[in-house]
Order: sequence, then C-alpha cells, then structure tokens
Amino acid sequence: MKSNEEHIRPESEYYVYLPSAMAKSAFFYPVCVGRFFYEPGYRLCRNSYDSFLLMYVYSGTLTVEYADQKTTVSKGEFVLLNCYEPHVYYSATGWESIWCHFDGPVAGQYYQMIVQRSGNILRIPNPYSTISILEIIYDSCTSGANKKEPILSKLLTDLLTALLTSEDSTHGTKNTSADTIDESIAYINEHFTENISVSELAEKAMLSQYYFIRLFKKHTGYTPHEYILTLRLNTAKYLLQTSPASVKEICFRTGFSCESAFCSTFKKSTGKSPSQYRRTCT
Repeated sequence: MKSNEEHIRPESEYYVYLPSAMAKSAFFYPVCVGRFFYEPGYRLCRNSYDSFLLMYVYSGTLTVEYADQKTTVSKGEFVLLNCYEPHVYYSATGWESIWCHFDGPVAGQYYQMIVQRSGNILRIPNPYSTISILEIIYDSCTSGANKKEPILSKLLTDLLTALLTSEDSTHGTKNTSADTIDESIAYINEHFTENISVSELAEKAMLSQYYFIRLFKKHTGYTPHEYILTLRLNTAKYLLQTSPASVKEICFRTGFSCESAFCSTFKKSTGKSPSQYRRTCT
C-alpha cells in the first residue's frame, strides 16, 4: 500500500498484517512493515501503537525521543522501540529506512534483554545478514504470496536473536555490565558444586556486593543465591531421574554440604522429598 502521510515520498510502501489467533498466542508476528523515504520536516509523535518497532536506516539521519532521551540516529544504525510507550521521531533532512512493527507473547522479554545489553539505538558489526532478514520479512508480507506464520515467527526470532547476541552495542560501545554478569554465570555453571559465596562472586566482578546482586537480578531474574540454588536443585532432579546414586551422594555432588538441608530445600521447592521425587519419576 502507498502511504498518504505528509513528507513521505510516493514510492514508499507499507503492509498491515493480520495475525491468526494461534500466531497471537504462540508466535512472533509482524503488525505492520514498510520501506519509507522520509522527506525533510517529517515528524511522528505517538502516545502508543500496540507493538514493538525495529527500524534500519539506509541513509540520512533522524532524531528519536524516547524514555526522556533524545538521540540522533544515522545511516547503518537500528532503532528498537517499545511503541506501547510514548515515542517521537523526526528529521530536518530526511532519511530512508525499512521497518517492522512486531509483537508476540515474549516480544517484551526480548525487547528488555536487547535494550539492557545494547540500548535502543544499535550499530552492529557486519549487519548485512541481519538487514537481509528484515528485508525478507518485508518482501514476504508485501509479495501477496501465502504467508506461513511459523516461518515469519522464525524470521523475527532470528532477527531479534542477531541483535541480542551482537558483540557491539549502542554507537559501538560495549555494555560491560552484561559481559560481567555473563562471566559470573559462566563461573557459577562451572563451580556450582563448590562452596560459592556471593561476596566471592562480587569480588571477582570487581563490584560491591550490593550492586552486584542488583545487577545480577536485573540481567537474569534471579539473585545470585537463587541462581546457584536453582542450578543445584535442577541438577539434583536430573541425577535422581537418571542416576543410581544415593540421595546422600547426590546431595554432595550438587554442592549441598548437609543432607538434611538438601532434603528440606528440595521438598520446599518440589513439594516432595528426594526419595519421593525419584519414585514418581521411575
């Protein structure tokens, strides 16, 4: 469809997508996609548009106002916005971009993970494969061909995962807090059977214990203690189902120092003692 907005060149096109009920409950799905040529003086100001927006800038510059911040976006950068919140973007010089409004049951979680790591404006190394995915989504929606929703969902998942796992972040700077927590998680995963203290982890991260706990929970949803405990319990469950080892042996193999404490913690988490859990799984 051709746009009739002011300051949009006539060759600009967009497509509004209507997802099925199944897609809305299970998949990522596009809401609206477009490739626009914005003329100088274009301005969009919205309180809400129920979706998330990913835009790639082919050329030109624009200004984005979002979450009490004003940022200039240039050629080669991605913009990722939660459009459920107020947002503004405009340009005195014009720009060309391809964009996709999208949503889905876990779109908000993906959005939070990406912006926590990289911010709302992203410049990634070797972006061509990522841009290609965005262009395939656009072509799939505008071609008039039958659109297979699981494939559209996979494309959007691949697109967001590429942004999430990119080494670069906003304006080419690295988000050291995310890297610090990733390193802490890697250390825990390797040493969870040992006696790990939160103070030791904070010291390795070169952070105060208070700030480390807050940062760890922000990035994982767990406190360090909760993460270690959950990892130990999940490992114990696996061993109870797959190993002939005794409960006592599993207790010590998973990092617990006392069998009674292990049994008490296990029952509090699962509602069953380790022995009862093993019987129900065999």
